[in-house]
Amino acid sequence: MKQLNRREFLKLGALVAGGAALASCAPAAPAPVPAAPAAPAATAAPKAAAPAAAAANKKLEIFSWWTSGGEIEALNALLDPFAKKYPGIEVVNSAIAGGTSSGGDMKAVLQTRMMGGDPPESFQVHLGGELLGSYVAANTMEPLDALYKEEGWDKIFPKSLIDIASKDGKPYSVPVNIHRSNMMWYNKKMLDDIGAKPPKTWDEFFQIADKLKAKGIPALAVAESSAGFAAHVFETVLIANMGPEKFAGLFNGTTKWDDPAIKTSLEMYKKILSYANPDYLSVGWGDVNDLMINGKVAMMIMGDWTPGVLWSKGFKDFGWQAAPGNEGIFQMLSDSFGLPKNVKNREAALNFLRIVGSKDGQDAFNPPKGSIPARTDADMSKYSDYQKWAMDEWKKDKIIPSIVHGAAAPVAFMTDYMNAVNVFATKKDVDQTAAAILKAAKDAGLQK
Repeated sequence: MKQLNRREFLKLGALVAGGAALASCAPAAPAPVPAAPAAPAATAAPKAAAPAAAAANKKLEIFSWWTSGGEIEALNALLDPFAKKYPGIEVVNSAIAGGTSSGGDMKAVLQTRMMGGDPPESFQVHLGGELLGSYVAANTMEPLDALYKEEGWDKIFPKSLIDIASKDGKPYSVPVNIHRSNMMWYNKKMLDDIGAKPPKTWDEFFQIADKLKAKGIPALAVAESSAGFAAHVFETVLIANMGPEKFAGLFNGTTKWDDPAIKTSLEMYKKILSYANPDYLSVGWGDVNDLMINGKVAMMIMGDWTPGVLWSKGFKDFGWQAAPGNEGIFQMLSDSFGLPKNVKNREAALNFLRIVGSKDGQDAFNPPKGSIPARTDADMSKYSDYQKWAMDEWKKDKIIPSIVHGAAAPVAFMTDYMNAVNVFATKKDVDQTAAAILKAAKDAGLQK
């Protein structure tokens, strides 16, 4: 792979700097980037390895940001069937081994490796625009349509999911799961102690929050030491005030970003934050679960990677439901793996992707992760009550995309949106934040 010059490197860096951006409307590709040499088709037989390459062919290098409780267990469970089917291959998760376990660190190191012509065999990426608008646009990834057909994934993955993974009719990554982001988790004992049921609406939330406040207990956990968590929660407030069609319309041009519901939602969110843990500006995303486990807050709005974390900490006295005002609406994201061009061990990379998309792989990975499989033929006996409930919801609910977790908008908008809500979490200025979000939408081409 030809190395990119500094100017080309920075242009692609601008696309991926925002991290988790799984866009249904990908950002414009960078100005001409030197194309990587064409890789052989996915079904081509591998060439015999030269002696110097023999060692490389015994190693599979991947990147992921899975390091928390539930995530490590899930990744190890995924690698187990790979080891059994393809023995003798050393699997190295370089992001973890190199001390760059967080998503941001992992993505920065990956960007340097990819642009320097030294890609890992595969890497974790949110399905869709996060990959399509960056490395696919830069011609550094192989299309996987031949592999999809060979493995029968074109028939076992939902078509809507394949469409999100595809550019010009060809998929570029393999989904290993489906997550739902607009979920509320609650400490059962804390709500029982005040005689409350989990709130179905924000009005009900405020009533419960007042009862908790009278006991000196914050109602909602928030962790906004850096941008992202508050923006995640705010999406559910937007959905509650807009409904699924109008929310989805923000990204297809049918809803304007200066719609009155934006300011209405910000006013509501200002009130919601007054019931959050008062130190939320100094709490990190990775520490927020402990607030609910330790009885310091009663409820939390977070995606369904949460049960995996809670189970790993030995906490089981929790319940779940859709976030207030979000019942019947499934806000989705998906983790996936792709195939960079010119990897050292292409055959091992293809075999890893085969496991990622396999029934055995997905039924091993998803139970500890808390997510549900992307495949439609899961072994239901392996899944928790929550996951069985989520699978039923996935089939019947209205599906909409997540902003913060990559399914809805270009990288540029996602980053600006998270930063705007981060400032709001500090200043509580409705007009300023509404203007900042509108500007971000215009800058990203979501509104003229």
